Amino acid sequence: MNDILGWRALFGVLGPSTNTVVQPEFDLMRPEGVTNHYSRIYTPDANAVSNDTFMNATLVIAENVLDAVDSVMTCSPNYLVMGMSAITFYGGIKGAEKFKKDVKDRSGLSVSIGSDSTAKALKTFGNIKNVAFFSPYFPAANEQVRIYLEESGFSVKNDLCLQCKSWTDIAKVDKKIMLSSLQKLDDDNIDALIQVGTNLPMASFSEEFEKSFQKPIIAINTATYWDALRQNNIRDKVKGFGKLLSEY
Repeated sequence: MNDILGWRALFGVLGPSTNTVVQPEFDLMRPEGVTNHYSRIYTPDANAVSNDTFMNATLVIAENVLDAVDSVMTCSPNYLVMGMSAITFYGGIKGAEKFKKDVKDRSGLSVSIGSDSTAKALKTFGNIKNVAFFSPYFPAANEQVRIYLEESGFSVKNDLCLQCKSWTDIAKVDKKIMLSSLQKLDDDNIDALIQVGTNLPMASFSEEFEKSFQKPIIAINTATYWDALRQNNIRDKVKGFGKLLSEY
């Protein structure tokens, strides 16, 4: 017998305890018959003032991921979705594959992660070579994103880091700052623009931004949730979050 509300899929969602964006954004994108079950990865709110303090704070999250996996597995999900993107870029493609393997070894389930989902999204659009991205990170973390994207076959022409001082500050980045960041990154040679950092609430603005910039805009939460749906053969087209989820 299937779960009454989650008769198509039960997603176990892993996200930092400080994150206030992944849960509501994923729920907005959720088709009927799919339910999201959030498991919080314990982390103190960061006090990021440098590359070192930022990177060290993300590694605290990494150390606690498998505890969150254990917790969410008690509701018997069908699939896992990672709602924290930074650490999924660390170490390039090999690092991302190791992360997925560690989660699967612990849970027996596959997982969608931000790095891999972003690369899949870009390839799905086709004819994308030159990209630019912005993040709430510090430069050292942006460098990890750049390495991953370039290993995946893309040329990163521009990037921008907002250097948010805490995890909770990321959720306070407003639409005006997002638009300004995209404008600083864009030029005629850029094929697609990317936002990383799951506590930055850009999913609902992607459709509007795509109309303004006339090119694909990849919000990390949209890409990750899109991948989770498609990996489970759920093909619903969900409007309001950009072409990735409404057309592919």
